[in-house]
Amino acid sequence: MDKVEQEVEKVKKEWDDTYNNVVDQIKAIENYGKSPSSSTTGTELEPKKDSLPRLKGLAQDGLSLLNSLQFKLDLFAPQLPTDDQVQSAKALLESWKNRSQSLRLSLRNANLQANENIRKAAQKERELLLGGGGESTTRRRNLQTKAGMTSAAESITDSLRRTRQLMVQEVERSAGTLQTFEESTGVLKKAETEYKGHRSLLMRTRNLLSTMQRQDIIDRVIISVGFFLFTCAVLYVVSKRIGILALQRKVTAAFKAGMVGKELQTGAVGNGVNHAPVYDNVVHKVEEPLERLMHDEL
Repeated sequence: MDKVEQEVEKVKKEWDDTYNNVVDQIKAIENYGKSPSSSTTGTELEPKKDSLPRLKGLAQDGLSLLNSLQFKLDLFAPQLPTDDQVQSAKALLESWKNRSQSLRLSLRNANLQANENIRKAAQKERELLLGGGGESTTRRRNLQTKAGMTSAAESITDSLRRTRQLMVQEVERSAGTLQTFEESTGVLKKAETEYKGHRSLLMRTRNLLSTMQRQDIIDRVIISVGFFLFTCAVLYVVSKRIGILALQRKVTAAFKAGMVGKELQTGAVGNGVNHAPVYDNVVHKVEEPLERLMHDEL
């Protein structure tokens, strides 16, 4: 079977089911508010599953669904493989339109009948309430009981409404608290990120300080060693300088002593006076090596 044919069959089946449901709902609307044929008191309305507005809404929805199914059939009809099927589908579509129009008229009449049934039931109820006898008394008592139950139900409804309002407020407060928690969580995460960044910076700073401390200790050691070596060099140079000066004084004194002795000897020969001989080698002349002199000068 072709896919279009399958869709057409599916639309036909769905239309039939929907049509039967709408017919049942129209019958329920027509019988709404009628008194039972046999009852013990003859005053109670027959039990009903749904209210009249709900039945009317269901019937209207059914009619709308029937219209949409008719539109689908109108689309699928030209796509059928044979001309006979196309003509049959068009004829079926015209039949559906007529039946849908008949359902609309039936629904209008059912609504009028339901309103008439409700009016008659209210009138009968009024007559029973205003009439005398035990049945009227029982009826009034039942109405009073119903009024009390209605009042209690309204009180309970008001209480539930207040409770619902309080619950809504509590939910809103909880939502605000949750939002505040989420914002606080975001702030804490941001603070944690900044702390991690500062922590790495502090670690680098600590490493730099440790390096600077080690470098400071090394510099102090180098300065101390350098100062010690410099002091030793100064002391060495000073000691060498002092030794050279003493040697120079000795040499100068020896030289001066030699010059005085020669003058005295020359004067004594000229005057005929014999003086004690003066020997030049009384004080030995110390001659320093050239390399040592140059080293001392440096």
